[in-house]
Amino acid sequence: MSTATRREFGAGPLSRVAALVYTLLVVELLLLLCAAPGLVALFALERHVSNLPLVAVCAVPLGPALAAALYALHHQRLDLTELRPARLFWRGYRANLAGSLLVWVPMLLWLTILAVNLVNLRSAGLSGWWAVPLVLVGAMVAVVGVNALVITSLFTFRLRDVIRLARYFVLRTPQVAVGTALLLVAATVLTLVASEAALAALASVLALALVRGSAPMTTAIRQEFTR
Repeated sequence: MSTATRREFGAGPLSRVAALVYTLLVVELLLLLCAAPGLVALFALERHVSNLPLVAVCAVPLGPALAAALYALHHQRLDLTELRPARLFWRGYRANLAGSLLVWVPMLLWLTILAVNLVNLRSAGLSGWWAVPLVLVGAMVAVVGVNALVITSLFTFRLRDVIRLARYFVLRTPQVAVGTALLLVAATVLTLVASEAALAALASVLALALVRGSAPMTTAIRQEFTR
């Protein structure tokens, strides 16, 4: 089979759909594999507010796994003749392990502190209206943190520059911030209504939605801040 024939074979609509499904399945399996230590412990925890710090600890392995998934889904071409999702995933995991943890762990720490304060408002003697600023701050931390994870997954910047860009693009590309916030809300609702297992089963789909939704931000960064 000639090169031109192979390209024609792998470029049709059905081939692209098959390539997307295969890529999502492979990325899903590898993401779950890398996050498995934390997920297994998370599933064993009782759903109680006192376990919030433990939930954050269990979620630590998810950061590098999600970064690798973002890298693989961003770089994978939907061509049946050029499918390498596993290779891309492991390349992204190795390249982004340290950077993703430097972004992910502080975000988890901040969100845990805010969540603990939120669920203990009454015991602390605070009025209920304090929930509003706490939720708003938590939403901002989460959106900036996810922006930073996307940036550090796809580009090579110093940590302080990653954080600056993540904050800057909240205002520069508000559609990305809104899309990320909606994804986070959907993930939270899915976890509360169903279970953590349901969220884990759709992890690669959510990662793909994050890659697609962040395209205006990543395109602007590539054009304006890289050579």
